[in-house]
Amino acid sequence: MPKVARISTPIPVSSTSEHENSDSAQFVTVALFSGIGLLISLVAVIFGIQGVWL
Repeated sequence: MPKVARISTPIPVSSTSEHENSDSAQFVTVALFSGIGLLISLVAVIFGIQGVWL
């Protein structure tokens, strides 16, 4: 009976998921920063705040 050696190479799944998580975290950070800036600008325009803009 022949003996077969099974050699499996591990697939680095964690590096791919960490990269995707990093990308989504950066996107969320940029989206929140932009959203807050737009909200502040909108409130300033609605209330007619003068002297804030350079």
